[in-house]
Amino acid sequence: MNGFDNNFYDEALKPGNMLQLYANGAFPMADEKTGLINWYLPETRCIIPLDKFNVPRSVKKFMDKKSFEFRFSTDFQAVVRGCANRESTWISENLIEAYQRLFDRGYIHTVETWQDGVLVGGLYGVTYRGAFFGESMFSKVSQASKAALVKLIYHLKENGFVLLDVQYITKHLQMFGAIEISWQEYQNKLSEAYLQDCQF
Repeated sequence: MNGFDNNFYDEALKPGNMLQLYANGAFPMADEKTGLINWYLPETRCIIPLDKFNVPRSVKKFMDKKSFEFRFSTDFQAVVRGCANRESTWISENLIEAYQRLFDRGYIHTVETWQDGVLVGGLYGVTYRGAFFGESMFSKVSQASKAALVKLIYHLKENGFVLLDVQYITKHLQMFGAIEISWQEYQNKLSEAYLQDCQF
C-alpha cells in the first residue's frame, strides 16, 4: 500500500483535487489517533463486476419479506455518520467535511435503507463518469447494508456504470461476486469507465 506525501493534506481535500485523486484510483483514510489523512493506491484492487455479480439467496429472501424502503442521496450526513459510528473508524470530521463538499457538488451519492420512516442502514461512495468508488456502509438492523448494496448494483447497471470499486476484498463482499484484479486491469477498467458520461 503506497501512501501519498501528506504535505498536500489541505490541498488534497479541496473538491477538485479530491475528485482528481479518486479519478486516478486513490482513496483517503484518516489515522484514528493523529487525524492525518493518507491517500492510498493498493497494487491489487477489489471490484464487484457489474456484468457478473451475485445476489446471495439469503439477502434476496430477506428483501422480499422485509418492509424496506430505499432512497438515494436524501440524507448524506446521517449515512456517513452511521458509517463512522463504530469503535474504530477512519472517517474523521475533516473527511466528513470534505465529503460534504463533494456531495454538494453532486459527486457523492448514498443508497439508504429505511424501515418505518427510520434510517436503518446504507452506504455511500464517490461517482465520476462511469465509475462508483464505494467507501463505507453501515447497518442498524440485520441485512440492511447488504440490501443497500444490492440496490446499488442494480442502480449502477440501469444507469450504464462500468466500474464498482470496493477497494479491499472481504468475505462480506465476496458473497456478491467481488474479485481482486491487478493494477493494470484496474487502470483498464478506469479508462473504460471514463468513456461513459453516467448520471447516478
